[in-house]
Amino acid sequence: MDYELTVIVPLYNEEENLLRVEMELTKYLEIALKKTCILFVNDGSTDGSLSIIKEISARNEAFDYISFDRNYGLSAALKAGFDNVKTPLLGYIDSDLQTDPGDFNLLLEHIDHHDLVTGVRVNRKDSFKKNLSSLIANGIRRSFTNDGMDDTGCPLKVIRTSAAQNIPMFKGLHRFLPAMILLQNGKVVQVPVRHYPRIAGTAKFHIWNRLFGPLMDCFAYLWMKHKYINYHIKEKSTC
Repeated sequence: MDYELTVIVPLYNEEENLLRVEMELTKYLEIALKKTCILFVNDGSTDGSLSIIKEISARNEAFDYISFDRNYGLSAALKAGFDNVKTPLLGYIDSDLQTDPGDFNLLLEHIDHHDLVTGVRVNRKDSFKKNLSSLIANGIRRSFTNDGMDDTGCPLKVIRTSAAQNIPMFKGLHRFLPAMILLQNGKVVQVPVRHYPRIAGTAKFHIWNRLFGPLMDCFAYLWMKHKYINYHIKEKSTC
């Protein structure tokens, strides 16, 4: 089918959430502004997640999956998703459903004039410690990247696939997606989206990978920015 948007759903040990994910994404497919399919990326789950996404994919033609042999982390799961997308646009949402799939339509309203549209969570429903660590981490990242983004950790994004597949991904770079699009001279914008508390499963992030890890990644980004190759061909002959 001629899909226009692939929504990537990375997951690790989310068996308690996946039937709800199926239900909410199926609802979204009925109202999506672009013809949409879903791609689960199983990051080496050790619970029953793989069996569930196999069942979901078997009964829904718009759902597919890929599965790792072991756990590699969110950046690797996103890269695998980027590499396997065939549609001109891709989206990203977490399997904890703390953001609303329906808000993809808010992002899609802006994608014609941008290369990446990211959500910014309003009235966040996380713990004080989680919100504070995210606030500090985002402030540190902005000071390094000058990307103008308030909430790069928001797990709701739409990206032009051609731009996403040009991102040289490394571990931790999922926090720098807007900055990496800017390195390509692309255009980015953030749009307010809804946020909900996690109602099932367990968060996979803690103070180390929310605060200290991103600080180290900022230096990796600066190195990449200095070394990044970006060019545009003005003319060429044809064979």
